[in-house]
Amino acid sequence: MADYAIGDLQGCFTPLERLLETIRFDPARDRLWFVGDLVNRGPESLQCLRFVKSLGERAVTVLGNHDLHLVCVAEGLEKQKGRDTLDDILKAPDRDELIAWLRTRALMHVEGGIAMVHAGLMPQWTIEQARALAAEVETALRGPGYRRFLEKMYGDKPERWSDDLEGHDRLRAIVNAMTRLRVVDDEGRMVLKFKGEPGDAHDGWTPWFDVPARRSRDHAIVCGHWSALGLVVRDDLLALDSGCIWGRALTAARLSDRALYSVECPSREGQEE
Repeated sequence: MADYAIGDLQGCFTPLERLLETIRFDPARDRLWFVGDLVNRGPESLQCLRFVKSLGERAVTVLGNHDLHLVCVAEGLEKQKGRDTLDDILKAPDRDELIAWLRTRALMHVEGGIAMVHAGLMPQWTIEQARALAAEVETALRGPGYRRFLEKMYGDKPERWSDDLEGHDRLRAIVNAMTRLRVVDDEGRMVLKFKGEPGDAHDGWTPWFDVPARRSRDHAIVCGHWSALGLVVRDDLLALDSGCIWGRALTAARLSDRALYSVECPSREGQEE
């Protein structure tokens, strides 16, 4: 029995199949942890979504920014973007079932000294606090008023976390940290516009996981989202977005011993990071 964490799929089902063959995945005894962004940009978003859903309790999945984008598009609250590849899902006969399943996934998963989130955590959050905050968003997403929440979800403000935040500002800040965060500035504000490599960041910007006073260091954090960062494996961090959608690799990490498994991904003309 083994648990494997897998980086951002983004609609790349064929590489996932090859990766599962590599690790000899057995759904009767193994579990797969997906860091979010199951869909979009790749050519097989529908296959990815159907497969992960079919795994039932053998899959642990957290929401990524592309997953939330799909939900908003399906609900008619957002328009598709130029590089979106969501039509196969939106036209599928089981689209409503798939979207409802996706909307009710967790924003954060904590188990056995490991915490999984798509992008990051605010440095001042403990794991206990972060899990409670994620639950606030999950309640909004799963409740009867979820469309109202989705209507107010997008935006870059507030940039800084405060325990005193309320309402949609509070929920938006939680979503932004957990699905979009890469770096924070010297005053603890989220710099959501930054997508480059750490070395390209402004001198006053720090990757969220390297902030010295980060309070979540008592758990190993499993995340994805930052393809320009690439694969990072250390005691307190497993960053697993190894850029499959950009023609690099799809990576799995066995959580018990940090063993890594990767398969090459096809390059895609016209894709830019």
